[in-house]
Amino acid sequence: MPYEWIAKPEGDNAPVAELHLWPYRSLPKSGFVWFVGGTIAFLSVPLIAMIGTQVLWGLLPFIVLVMWALWSALQRSYKDGEILEELKIWPDRMTLDRHNPRSDQQSWEANPYWVQISRHEKNGPVEEYLTMKGSNREVEIGSFLSVEERRALYPELLGALSKVR
Repeated sequence: MPYEWIAKPEGDNAPVAELHLWPYRSLPKSGFVWFVGGTIAFLSVPLIAMIGTQVLWGLLPFIVLVMWALWSALQRSYKDGEILEELKIWPDRMTLDRHNPRSDQQSWEANPYWVQISRHEKNGPVEEYLTMKGSNREVEIGSFLSVEERRALYPELLGALSKVR
């Protein structure tokens, strides 16, 4: 699961519950290296027959352009995947901080006693959309998770919230 409940640390100001959420990565860094290397190898095979001809110099810029575009697209995908959401619950407050890769951090804070957690099965931007409402503001949580992961997270959030009420 691309989320994790953090064990309760000892201390007076430590949260009762803490949750970290991040997007799923289908291509790990080692797979990235193998994919790019394999693509270069496959694109190089037809060029072997062209060595020593003028055609090689005509094809080479296009192959370099394709590899640059592939590399750039994968790097952007990795950068977009650096989203991290941190939910912390104390007896008197709860906070949700979203660390975005290309924009400012977003924060939300409310009293856990008044927070309502909702699951919108069909009415949200994504199926099984999860929101938390408190302090006159409604925020989404885990929108990048899959449907099954959001479905599994919903009762866990309700359970964590009921422990502090």
